[in-house]
Amino acid sequence: MSSCCSPDGACASNGETTTTVAVVDSTATVYRVTGMSCGHCRTAITASVGALAGVLTVDVDVDGGVVTVTTAGEPDDAAIAAAVDDAGYELTGRA
Repeated sequence: MSSCCSPDGACASNGETTTTVAVVDSTATVYRVTGMSCGHCRTAITASVGALAGVLTVDVDVDGGVVTVTTAGEPDDAAIAAAVDDAGYELTGRA
């Protein structure tokens, strides 16, 4: 009798493999940011904020003057504000 499970815990049935995916609770928070005017602004803020622990995604809307940050759990507003400041812009609050 042979087992359908491999040593790493993956199971197969009729040649198909099943993969388990962990789901993370996430929070999307929108911040107002001043001083943005171009694609360079988008890149700088995305890199700076995206490097923070717990940040999953960063979406910068230059024309709208907002940055949406998706984090695992609750965001650290102070750390996000500092990262925006380090990039050369000003976070003025939540939108």
